[in-house]
Amino acid sequence: MDLVLRDALVVDGTGEPSYRADVALDGGRIAAIHPEGSPGPRPTATRTVDAGGLALAPGFIDMHAHSDLALLRDPDHSAKAAQGVTLEVLGQDGLSYAPADDRTLAEVRRAVTGWNGDGSDIDFDWRTVGGYLDRLDRNFGGRGIAVNAAYLIPQGTVRMYAAGWDDRPATDAELTRMKELVDQGMREGAVGMSSGLTYTPGMYADDAELTELCRVVARHGGYYCPHHRSYGAGALEAYEEMVRLTRNAGCALHLAHATMNFGVNKGRAPDLLALLDGALAAGSDISLDTYPYTPGCTTLVAMLPSWASEGGPEAVLTRLADPASAERIRHHLEVLGSDGCHGVPIEWDTIEISGVGAPNLAEYVGRTVAGSAVLRGEEPWVTARRLLTEDRLGTTILQHVGHEENVRRIMRHPVHTGGSDGILQGDKPHPRAYGTFPRYLGRYVRELGVLSLEECVARLTARPAARLRLADRGLVREGYRADLVLFDPETVAAGATFEQPRALPAGIPHVLIDGRFVIEDGRRTSVLAGRAVRGAGAGAGAA
Repeated sequence: MDLVLRDALVVDGTGEPSYRADVALDGGRIAAIHPEGSPGPRPTATRTVDAGGLALAPGFIDMHAHSDLALLRDPDHSAKAAQGVTLEVLGQDGLSYAPADDRTLAEVRRAVTGWNGDGSDIDFDWRTVGGYLDRLDRNFGGRGIAVNAAYLIPQGTVRMYAAGWDDRPATDAELTRMKELVDQGMREGAVGMSSGLTYTPGMYADDAELTELCRVVARHGGYYCPHHRSYGAGALEAYEEMVRLTRNAGCALHLAHATMNFGVNKGRAPDLLALLDGALAAGSDISLDTYPYTPGCTTLVAMLPSWASEGGPEAVLTRLADPASAERIRHHLEVLGSDGCHGVPIEWDTIEISGVGAPNLAEYVGRTVAGSAVLRGEEPWVTARRLLTEDRLGTTILQHVGHEENVRRIMRHPVHTGGSDGILQGDKPHPRAYGTFPRYLGRYVRELGVLSLEECVARLTARPAARLRLADRGLVREGYRADLVLFDPETVAAGATFEQPRALPAGIPHVLIDGRFVIEDGRRTSVLAGRAVRGAGAGAGAA
């Protein structure tokens, strides 16, 4: 054997009671499990690690990650590795970098600068889903990436590629092209398709268009992961739309960052859960993910009404420069409630600037738009418009609109999984990027008792692995891949806070991927054991 983890408290991912055992690893897989008191000799190996006092769990799966470029530029990637994350699902919210042609790639890079940076440090030497996955595998001179990664086909990028930025129904030819792109991406290894239905241009797709694309996804055994049309006013109707759409398409549904936010939804989590229970009882295949925090995080431009973003980023800047158009945008934001702000009139004192691209705007970071406006002696919209214009739409924000009781109720639901939705850009990012998984274990298991240790681990490991249709990940079981995390149940905690959002967690001394230590004794090693994890429908190589 290569390695024995001696006397570990095995929390195996099934949700069943934990037990003590020696766990032996060999060739990147779990070779033997010897429970305490079992007959026969204990396993031995070239190396033994004393795991007494530590829990051993499958590596955590981040079901909603925005590390699409971070994995290519940062070999350390401790933001996720130090949390015990061994697999991230990329391509979220309908906007990412494949499939694309040259025009689309340039446009999507502009559209998600706030999420991933402008990419000026990246060699975009791929144009297909398969090409992107291959690039992950050969990154850093063929050594790979920090953690494993799966990919969702981004529906907004696909629409951008086939139909541009116009707010209109797709033509038959454009829809055919979109279906071809989704089919190709699934064959090349995507695990499903995502949407950002409050982001342009993906939000311009109607249900008929989305249903046709979901049918293609379903044929390959994938799932649909929508950021749906509203998390505020009309949230329940937006959830119901996704349930109905995927039922009609015969496609599995995974609800991204399934929150009930804004004042209109306080205490309404039971309404959402009743909707899901009814659909599950009727045979729908549904799961969801959440992050264990109340504030959300996105870009400032995402708050604008959809009509203001028609035509792409340059069109947005043109409208912001025009006084009449800018006033119309303000009226939609502050009075009517824009669709970008989920149908709720914006409250500028809830919008905290978390990151800017332009150095001269750094003074805004950590302040709300309302607070910055007071300091400048101007109306909040004037401040927001200046940020949008001078930062070329690259500003990221925290939106303080969540409700703790909703967070707790939703995380108790049986189909719940964990996702960080972590944006790694900006001077003051949301701490969920660095803290989601230890916060689940420390605050919601140990401190609050919202979930048992075994149940929480199942939600972070086996259940997401089942959604991804991964036959040999997500459990501590003989023959499974040795993607594992060792943590101290008594001390594990998120280090990241809103004041220090990049602080690393406590109580996670060891993380292994493919049986190799990526975190050892609490420190990042030089190991790059991550690879692209291709979906069950993969059948063709990169184009």
